[in-house]
Amino acid sequence: MSSCIFLMLFLIQVDAQIRYSIPEEMRKGSLIGNVAQDLGLDIKRLRSGRARIVTGENVQYAELKTDKGTLVANERIDREQLCGDVTPCSFTFEILLENPMELHPVTIEVLDVNDNAPTFLSKDLDFEISEFATLGSLFDLETARDADVGENSLRNYVLSPNENFVFKQHLDQDGGNYIQMVLENALDREKQPRLNLKLVAVDGGSPQRSGTVNINIEVLDANDNAPVFNQRVYKATVTENSPKGAHVLTVNASDIDSGANGHVTYLFSKSNAPMSDFFKINEVTGRISVAKTVDYEKDKKIEFRVEARDQGGLTDTSKVEIDIIDVNDNAPVINVMSFTSPVSEDSPVGTTIGIINVKDLDSGENGQVRCSVEGSAAVEIKSNVRNYYALVTNAPLDRESLSEVNITVIASDSGKPPLSVNKVFNLKISDVNDNAPVFTRALYSATLSENNSPGLSVFSVTAKDPDENQNARLSYILEDCDISGTPVSSYISVNSENGVISAARSFDYEQTKEFMCVIKAQDGGSPPLSSNVTVKILVQDQNDNAPQVLYPVQTGGSLVAEMVPRSADVGYLVTKVVAVDVDSGQNAWLSYKLQKAADKALFEVGSQNGEIRTIRQVTDKDAVKQRLSVIVEDNGQPSRSATVIVNVAVADSFPEVLSEFTDFTHDKEYNDNLTFYLVLALAVVSFLFITCVVVIISVKIYRWRQSRILYHSNLPVIPYYPPRYSDTLGTGTLPHVYNYDTCRTTDSRKSDIKYMQPMSESLVSVDDVGTESAQNGLQRSTTSTLQKPPQNDWRFTQGQRPGPSGAAGGPEVTMGTGPWPQPPTEAEQLQALMAAANAVNEATATLGPGTMGLSTRYSPQFTLQHVPDYRQNVYIPGSTATLTSNPQQQQQQATAQQATQQALPPPQVSAQPEPPKAAQTPASKKKSTKKEKK
Repeated sequence: MSSCIFLMLFLIQVDAQIRYSIPEEMRKGSLIGNVAQDLGLDIKRLRSGRARIVTGENVQYAELKTDKGTLVANERIDREQLCGDVTPCSFTFEILLENPMELHPVTIEVLDVNDNAPTFLSKDLDFEISEFATLGSLFDLETARDADVGENSLRNYVLSPNENFVFKQHLDQDGGNYIQMVLENALDREKQPRLNLKLVAVDGGSPQRSGTVNINIEVLDANDNAPVFNQRVYKATVTENSPKGAHVLTVNASDIDSGANGHVTYLFSKSNAPMSDFFKINEVTGRISVAKTVDYEKDKKIEFRVEARDQGGLTDTSKVEIDIIDVNDNAPVINVMSFTSPVSEDSPVGTTIGIINVKDLDSGENGQVRCSVEGSAAVEIKSNVRNYYALVTNAPLDRESLSEVNITVIASDSGKPPLSVNKVFNLKISDVNDNAPVFTRALYSATLSENNSPGLSVFSVTAKDPDENQNARLSYILEDCDISGTPVSSYISVNSENGVISAARSFDYEQTKEFMCVIKAQDGGSPPLSSNVTVKILVQDQNDNAPQVLYPVQTGGSLVAEMVPRSADVGYLVTKVVAVDVDSGQNAWLSYKLQKAADKALFEVGSQNGEIRTIRQVTDKDAVKQRLSVIVEDNGQPSRSATVIVNVAVADSFPEVLSEFTDFTHDKEYNDNLTFYLVLALAVVSFLFITCVVVIISVKIYRWRQSRILYHSNLPVIPYYPPRYSDTLGTGTLPHVYNYDTCRTTDSRKSDIKYMQPMSESLVSVDDVGTESAQNGLQRSTTSTLQKPPQNDWRFTQGQRPGPSGAAGGPEVTMGTGPWPQPPTEAEQLQALMAAANAVNEATATLGPGTMGLSTRYSPQFTLQHVPDYRQNVYIPGSTATLTSNPQQQQQQATAQQATQQALPPPQVSAQPEPPKAAQTPASKKKSTKKEKK
């Protein structure tokens, strides 16, 4: 900071002290002395050290001119006001310099001038003296007061000339004086009943000043004995600040006269009339008590005289000396010279942050002062100069542990009891974000009425952060959690600024009675700190559900009646209405009452249990058909109700009831809920129907698009082996290609094979279905009018072509270029299927795991999962026979195949090949008929 803030001071006490004498009443600005010259200081030193006057008084009488180094009067000085009767009169202050610190005491003595004349407190002194007063009787007179001292103080009294009295002045052992008037010649009331004298007080100043008081004497008749005190001097002590009326002492005087002339009264002597301001005396008992608070700091000892007077006017006086005992009634005063705040937390230990001055007006031990720092603050107090103390840090300052500290300096004296004063210094330290927010409560709980409106404020959470500014700016966040599988954000929301929690939905007590969530408070520091608190919200029930009648069940189609015999007595239980209310508490308390009845005088309903009983004897006059309307109400505010119809049959036998109830009108009261459920069911069925239609159409479109994509794609495909042919020798060319429309059902007897027209290519589907539909094959066969030769890998020689189809063409003829063969026989179909199964088995045996073994030729997408596993079973359409990939079975099948080839006739070539037509089975005839209809 600055050098004046943290001075590493070495307090140096300078012994140089100067003293000046000046007369009182000097004008403001008058020169007192040259301080710089007398102290041997340079003018520059006064300026650089910021020289100033330090005084604990409210009035600063002197002013330091640092530019000249002189001391001048700052205020008019009245010696009498400053010191009173104390001589010599002086006041002291210090001149304080900094860098380094120097303290120079200066004492200024104020000399008295004769500016005050002697004065009497009273303008007139009245005396009543008996004419028989003894010669030499003494009468105390009021002394004059002169505020001046020394030569200017009161010096002499002069009594005006008269025939009866003379003036006499006395001196006490302690230097005090009092004056008396002595009766020198007897009084004669008949000659002179009243005397008027003057007493003049003169001081010793130049020029002299004087004051005058009038003495009025009234002469009384005979009283020849004066009162006499039992002590010439009374001594007592009184504690300062004694309460008003506190007893000090009691004086006593006696008069040997009898009657009225012996009655003595006590009063303060006029020589010290001002004492009546401090004490009062009982005129009858002589008891002296405190009349005004006495201050030891002003008067350490009080002396005055008391007077005893009888009815004849004769008096006697005695001296009273009262010592004032000092009480520790002045607390020390702390004056702040300098203090700096805030302080950086990296300030070194021993940094001075302030300088104070402490004074106590009491004396002795009551004025001895000690200073200390309260608590364990990181500041201590040191003193190297009288009454001056420095506040110094004694430990490193840490904003993380204490961002702002109040340093309390305690100054106490040594009195009993000691008095002390506190001075609080607020020291601030810079901030770092190291405190996480803290919630005011560990768990919050709130209640919320159900059926509330969304957005309603429930309550608020509050967190505190001891940091300041941005580090203490908090944001409230609702932590993500689920309540019964639903995010908590759909239940409540939290205001990020003030932590107000609002309802995000309307709550239903019957569904949600309570739930808990977590609120996070995060400050704005970098990095931010946060803390969590759990909030529990209870949903209060409201009367939002009407009672539901469980019995009797209200049906819309059948008539239910309770039978009451005509012999039923009073209180016969007809039936009981049972109802429930899903609400809770008093909202679920139910009451029952009869709302409508054909004969209200016959039945009654229990208000609490819902029991319907007869209230009189059933007679023959009572109608058989009785219709009762019972209302069920809950105890909520407002209440909700439900009505139930109870049909009662008054009869002794069931046929009688039937005869009476057959003509009952069918004006049934249908339940509104039934209509609602019917409408809801109709809507659900309609929705499901529309959904199914849309799904079916989407699937059809998707399959059609997939078939078009595969048909027009340029990707290499796996050739399809027609089930009629087989590759027996591994070489040769297949000149004819057939496409079969296979129709399979759950009953193999209804499956058939339909031969379609020739096709240039056959595709194996690579989608998830695993097979290609017959319709797609039909579309491709009809759209392809030209035959394309297959790849050379799939050619057979002429001798390798089984059946009559191998009779045409030579080895050089490619597939798709020769004439179509005649329709194959069943033996040729069997031979072709077995050959296809064997070829597929051999091809798949060479595949690696996960691929078809043709990765260099085909796309890796063609994996084994896309190709049916023909190694397992081969089903022959239209037959219940099954071909498997068992090696033993394969050998048997190969032997049968060779035998069949030898038995078959040679193939015949047709000049004009036509597409073969498959023989129709009964199942294929039915499907073709259906297709034509579509």
